[in-house]
Amino acid sequence: MAEIINVCKEHIPAIRFIGKPYTHEDGAASGYGHRWDEWFQNGWFDKLEALGEVEGTERGYMGFIRCPHYWIGMPLPPGTEVPEGFSHFDMPAGDVGMCWIYGNADDGSIYHMHDACREALREKGMGAFKKEDTCQSFFFERYVCPRFTQADEQGNVILDYGIYLA
Repeated sequence: MAEIINVCKEHIPAIRFIGKPYTHEDGAASGYGHRWDEWFQNGWFDKLEALGEVEGTERGYMGFIRCPHYWIGMPLPPGTEVPEGFSHFDMPAGDVGMCWIYGNADDGSIYHMHDACREALREKGMGAFKKEDTCQSFFFERYVCPRFTQADEQGNVILDYGIYLA
């Protein structure tokens, strides 16, 4: 079973998020795992990694919720040219409430901690979440190497889960 092992505030510099947006019909009912597989099979992360790195934040692949889309991609420096076949949005610098979720990626429990993270952030005084239109908040999953890519002796990894603060 997944658990939150760290709750903190992190400052994210301005970014240009480059990736591909997906809608509810693209996988929300069963998850977006097949879309992530598509990214690795097509080498799309390799293309984005070659474009640079945002200083002042941990590098990782991201699943970013920006209603009504689930985006897969990477944060890159502001003004980064968007490669053909990709889309983007720009985010100003801001503070993020961050939870580290520890658990087994194979059983899926680490991917269902949204409400628990929101509550943990509220308990630490970080309950004012940035909102847009009908979206309840800007939030993302960040897959940082090696925390996420190298399981421990129990087979568990750490998934970063962030929510932009108002």
